[in-house]
Amino acid sequence: MTITRLEPRRCSPPLPDARGPLSHAVVAALRDRVAPPSPVPPEEGGPYGEDLQLALYVLYELHYQGFAGVDDDCEWDPALLAFRRALEERFLAALRADVPVDTGAQEALDELQVEPVGDDGTGVSHFLRNQGRPEHLREYAALRSLYHLKEADPHAWVIPRLHGRAKAAMAAVEFDEFGAGRADEIHAGLFADLMEELGLRTAYGYYLEAAPAELLATVNLMSLFGLHRSLRGALTGHFAAVEVTSSPGSRRLAEALRRVGAGEAAVRFYDEHVVADAVHEQVVRHEVVGGLLESEPGLETDVVFGIRATGFLEDRLAARLLAAWRGGHTALRTGALPPVEADSRGTDGEPTPRHAHGPTSKEW
Repeated sequence: MTITRLEPRRCSPPLPDARGPLSHAVVAALRDRVAPPSPVPPEEGGPYGEDLQLALYVLYELHYQGFAGVDDDCEWDPALLAFRRALEERFLAALRADVPVDTGAQEALDELQVEPVGDDGTGVSHFLRNQGRPEHLREYAALRSLYHLKEADPHAWVIPRLHGRAKAAMAAVEFDEFGAGRADEIHAGLFADLMEELGLRTAYGYYLEAAPAELLATVNLMSLFGLHRSLRGALTGHFAAVEVTSSPGSRRLAEALRRVGAGEAAVRFYDEHVVADAVHEQVVRHEVVGGLLESEPGLETDVVFGIRATGFLEDRLAARLLAAWRGGHTALRTGALPPVEADSRGTDGEPTPRHAHGPTSKEW
């Protein structure tokens, strides 16, 4: 099949502006090819704050798309890896202190399936379905693009660390996430279609400057788990939590998009997840988690930690978004998004062609 969309990841984004001493040290090290300071200075805002989370995000992105003008070899620079390790230890210590691990894995997954009765839910997807305006949905999509334009990539790290039932099942789910052999069905590409339909830029990492620490932490969590073999149980728990909660949340988001009159290209992303993730939930619960714990029962605590840490950080993000929207404010650090007409044009004022999903030559 001929694919009309351009790849959002065909160009790397620019380095972001720093948000404190840690992120300044990382950006300077990558921009100027100097070693980051040792010992690592204290962060501003704590382990969940803007400074540490941006620094971690930038360092993790070296393993994905990288940044414009930054040498690919920086991915394995020993000084940067040591700096990252110090940041990870602060982030992980905070999570372990704040996240209870007091039940079994299947019980923790059961808790995620308890849905509120009727329209009484108070989460982000409930808000967007019941009263969200187009600008809320555009902000939500812009922020979530930092993950969805690389959807399922962080979880792929766990595949070589599994075996038997867990490995086979995880590979099967990831195969679906990556389009089941069809490039035009890759979920990251479907999300780019959604963004274009909403008048958003589809270039990879375009909305990094707009993303608050609460969003960065949710993306960093899966990279933290994925890049460490010792945390393979936690990554499995994270993936299970995402799949268990995805189908009902996606249904509400599809309803929200239809309610505000969004086109089918936008709705399709969530419709696809309603169906696919209802199946994935059972596969992940019984074959991925079940298979892992059958072969490595000692990892159950880590699986629960991954499930609970995911919920903890998602709750923090939800509180940030809902407080802003209910207060009549934007949830973005950089202010409200431009109107659709202006936002869908290139920096030179010329319209961006439909299906131009990567950055134009002038977009960065």
